Amino acid sequence: MGKTLAEKILGEWSEVGQHAGDLGVVQVALVFAHDVGGPLTIRQFKECGFKHLANPLATIIFLDHAAPSPARQLSNDHILLRNFAKETGAQIIDIGEGICHQLIAENFANPGEVIIGGDSHTVTGGALGAFSTGMGSTDVAMVFALGKTWLRFPESFQVVLSGRFQKGVYAKDLALYLVGTLGSDGATYKALEFDGESMSNLSMSDRLTISNLVVEAGAKVGLFPSDEITHNYLNARGRGEKYYPLKADPDASYEQVIKISLKELEPVVSKPHAVDNVAPVRELKGTKVQQVYLGSCTSGRLEDLAVAAAILQGRKIHPEVRLIIALASRQILSQTIKKGYIETFLEAGASIVAPGCAGCFGLHQGVLGDGESCLSTTNRNFKGRMGNPEAYIYLGSPATAAATALRGEITDPREVLE
Repeated sequence: MGKTLAEKILGEWSEVGQHAGDLGVVQVALVFAHDVGGPLTIRQFKECGFKHLANPLATIIFLDHAAPSPARQLSNDHILLRNFAKETGAQIIDIGEGICHQLIAENFANPGEVIIGGDSHTVTGGALGAFSTGMGSTDVAMVFALGKTWLRFPESFQVVLSGRFQKGVYAKDLALYLVGTLGSDGATYKALEFDGESMSNLSMSDRLTISNLVVEAGAKVGLFPSDEITHNYLNARGRGEKYYPLKADPDASYEQVIKISLKELEPVVSKPHAVDNVAPVRELKGTKVQQVYLGSCTSGRLEDLAVAAAILQGRKIHPEVRLIIALASRQILSQTIKKGYIETFLEAGASIVAPGCAGCFGLHQGVLGDGESCLSTTNRNFKGRMGNPEAYIYLGSPATAAATALRGEITDPREVLE
């Protein structure tokens, strides 16, 4: 019997496990932590008596969630993380460089690798054909020290995509639709493996968005095949030599097969306070918002900003709406400036903040007031997610966000595009 993508990748890095359900000790190609979970990871590392990293060059610490730091304690945590990097030789990616998941895709992740991160959205790396998954701080500390971890090989769901998106429909709509279909625990500890005729139509930006959100259905990883889209992306990033084709065997065994026709999708949003609380945008018409947030590791890439800029070009946002834009990396910020999108956003009335997680996590740069509503392109709308349990968060695509910023109420982007 053939192997799924998850079985192929984990089997290459494990001397024991080979098939779904097996337990195996797996070698790790890359491990990282950030400034929220990182301090606990370091304390656990030291409490266990470890002094050296298994692979310093493949151990990365990102300062991205509170960047620049808005509070004394967070600044002290940054000092702790910087000092640890100096002591051990770990790489430190400091404030302003961007969000860990975007930077992993831009600079580190490669097909067939096992990547462990101290954040649930580490699954983003699956877009490049890497088994990339999040773990808790103590587990990450063990990978820091040992360079390996144990895993139960997950069963896989195959998600077969056909057709093309209609005008005004994007990868974020597909990802939210899938989470809404599966439910928040419908894919718990499963590998979601994407396949089908639509692969050639999905850019790397699309894939990153989709992989990022699979964890909202409980998935362990969201894997795309390594194909020419992957090859072109790696070449553009200066590591084309890391490419090799990788896909599941035709006779691989899947626990479930999900078929989705992209041409039948429409713009959707996740309503408060759950990502799987999904509804068509048209059903939310008239819902007032006070803030629109465009960015994050889910939807803060150049293609996302291009979509929003095209809608906002020559227009002004609603006078009662704050539009906050947080790009996913410094490189994306630079590209956005060169493309003229930043000027478009500023002329429309938007506020631009430093590349990083910013308001998504609710620490700063976009915290909501009591009773306020926000249409956000981020990945979570849990109660209190953006810093206030008395606020309301709706999730949507960059197109939906831009259209909503113009109207001051949740708006189907097709109305504006027409």
